[in-house]
Amino acid sequence: MASMTTETRGRTAGVIERAVIGVGALVALAGAAWGSGAFGGTPIEEAADGALAADATLLAPASPAFGIWSVIYTGLVAFAVVQALPGPGSSPRVRAVGWHVLAAMVLNAAWIYVIQEDRLLWSVGVLVAIVVVLSHAVIRLSRSGPSVLEALTVDLPIGLYLGWATVATVANLTAVGVDWFDLEPDAGMPAALGALAAATMIGIAIARDLGPSPVLAWATTAALAWGLAWIGYGRLEDRPDDAVVGWAALAAAGLVMLAVVLTTVAAGWRGWRSGSN
Repeated sequence: MASMTTETRGRTAGVIERAVIGVGALVALAGAAWGSGAFGGTPIEEAADGALAADATLLAPASPAFGIWSVIYTGLVAFAVVQALPGPGSSPRVRAVGWHVLAAMVLNAAWIYVIQEDRLLWSVGVLVAIVVVLSHAVIRLSRSGPSVLEALTVDLPIGLYLGWATVATVANLTAVGVDWFDLEPDAGMPAALGALAAATMIGIAIARDLGPSPVLAWATTAALAWGLAWIGYGRLEDRPDDAVVGWAALAAAGLVMLAVVLTTVAAGWRGWRSGSN
């Protein structure tokens, strides 16, 4: 009887957990809609006196870059659905990161709120928290291989989210610097190059460390390279214009993608060698 009671409690707790994560997905989507201007919210590019607009700093991605959010949100909704299903949702990999994904989604809604409230510095702290939470989730996922369904609905959206959040942190931090010191949008070229170099090293490290987990590696680095490439495009084709930063950002995107290609090839080669011996 006691074992049946324990089993029932565990099953109930699991149902509650899945319901909470599902509600979290809805909160994140509502926050995204509000942040885009729906429900009376101010569009992100207009909030905080335009500090995060595409032409606000040297490291602001061009506007089309933000289209990646639609892919990320779709993936998060897919995760919320899959983790709620009795079969796939019982996977140890899915259960290991459920609360991490919920935390990241709620933090994203919090990020939109603090931007709406013109709390630019706070937004950097929230983004750092998102990166930390998602990094922990990625580490957990990398310990075992995914099924096809998990690769598409767990590893892919979490990897994309982490890669984009990394770029967003760099862009937000730059916006804080420009705002604090009351600089012109085209100021700080040396610092921008330093930030791009740091982002490149982070991307290479991700490719190296996640090489055995190709979906995670490719999703994370692709989102990071996507953001870097749109920074480059913005500096070459829009304001503030800076050819040095523009080409450096494009080179950074290329190096990150080269790193993940090389690590994937190396992992495949090691797998072939071990299989043939």
